[in-house]
Parts: sequence; structure tokens; C-alpha cells
Amino acid sequence: MGMLCAVTFSQNGQLHYADPGDLRPEVGEMVMLPTEQGAVAARVVWAAEYSSEDTDGFPKLVGMATEADLAATEQLRRIKARTLVASRRLIREHGLLMKVLSVDPQLAAGKTVIYYSSPETVDFRSLLRDLSATLGTRIELRQLAARDSVRVTGAIGSCGRDTCCSTFLKDFEPITLAMARDQDLPANPMRISGACGRLMCCLKYEHPLYQDFKATAPAIGEDVETPAGPGRVVGHSVPGESVVVKLAADGTRQVCPKASVCGSRKAYESRDLTPG
Repeated sequence: MGMLCAVTFSQNGQLHYADPGDLRPEVGEMVMLPTEQGAVAARVVWAAEYSSEDTDGFPKLVGMATEADLAATEQLRRIKARTLVASRRLIREHGLLMKVLSVDPQLAAGKTVIYYSSPETVDFRSLLRDLSATLGTRIELRQLAARDSVRVTGAIGSCGRDTCCSTFLKDFEPITLAMARDQDLPANPMRISGACGRLMCCLKYEHPLYQDFKATAPAIGEDVETPAGPGRVVGHSVPGESVVVKLAADGTRQVCPKASVCGSRKAYESRDLTPG
């Protein structure tokens, strides 16, 4: 058990979790977070608090940001802005079908990485020469896939919040239409796709709950016994841990807790013997 805080390099940017060490930074304060390119100033968005998780693998804050650190951060911001404008102008002049998503000047390494997206393969050799001559540094161009593009630039999801990938989600896991079907969601990709055009990452979050529920609850169409009498299951309510039962006596529908509904022993045993 240790302490963790969360910081970000830009407003509404991706969260980075860190061990505050002996520091106790408050929300809004600037701290120095170690990265592969050296310590970088970041703003605290979640004050340090104890976590039940193991914190050994998280980076440890170097210290509070000084005036010199903030000045260096402002200089880097200006370099990024100048690089962004120059790269977009040169891409237009070369007539290339490319969209610049982000730039990452790495002053210590003497290079700048430019991230872009493109629907086709681009011959950018002449562009690379012009970029290096204009910016006076070594240039690397890296193409990003659809999901990585949204993560870098940020977007608003259908929930009205910033996309998970641009805030806290670090790794992409496989998402399938079967997950949507298990959660009784429409199998229309247009309705369950995110800003990147791929299936929404959040389909993964509640999927295990639906799997566990369906493995233990009476199936739809199964005859069951309820506190109100016998009936047949006509629906599931996974968030409420309940089933909808149509009573045999009068045909009314009643929502019953899953634990209070008993299916037939034969149906239970047939489910138990079905290969997983």
C-alpha cells in the first residue's frame, strides 16, 4: 500500500499516475514527472492519497516545478506551436494527403517526432528534407492508427465525456460485436462505435458482469418459481440483478430478484452440463 496522485501535461489530457514520495502536492500545483526524455512539468489533477494497489511500478515525482522549469515548459510549448504550423504548411505545399495530429520536440535527443494520420501510404521523403531544413533539427514521422489518433488529439464520446483513451485508458483490448450482443445492445456498428470509428472501448467494462449473470440466472423462456407464484422468464435486468417474470396465474409481469427465483432442476442441470 502506498500513495498515488494523477497529473496531466495538458488541459483535459491523458492522466499519468505517479508516486508523490515525500511531496504532498495539491490539485492545480505543478510538479516534475520523470519521462524517457527527462523530467517534465505537469499539473496535478488528483491530489495524493493512499491506494490499496501496489505502487512500486509507478514513476516517482522528482519535485515541485520551479520558475525555471515553468519557463522551459513555456519554451517547449512555443516550439511545438511553431513546429505544428510549419509542418502543416509544408504538407499543403507538397500536396500530401496527411493530417498532423501532434508534435513532440525532444530537445535532449536533438530530434522532433511528428505524428500523423493518412488513409493511404505516403511518400514523404521530400517533405522530410524540407521539414529538417526549416526546423533545423532531425525529424521523425510516425503514422498513427485510428484509435491512437483519437488518443493523441482527444475527442468527446457518445456519453458526453472525454474519450477514455484520451484521459485514462492506457492499453487497447480487443472489442467484439459478441460483447454488445451479450449486453443486449444493438449490433449496429454505427450506434456502438466511438469517435475513432471502432467499437467503443467501454463495451469491455461491464461485459464480465453480463457473463456472470447469464451463467447463473434462469434463461429467458424458462419456467420458474417465484415468491408470487410460478411463471416464465421474459427478460433480464443485469444492473438490478433481477429477472422479469410473466406470472402463470394472471399473465402480469413482475420484476424479481435473481436470488428469489428458482428454475427447474432439469433446466439447471442441463445448463451445468453444457460445455463451456
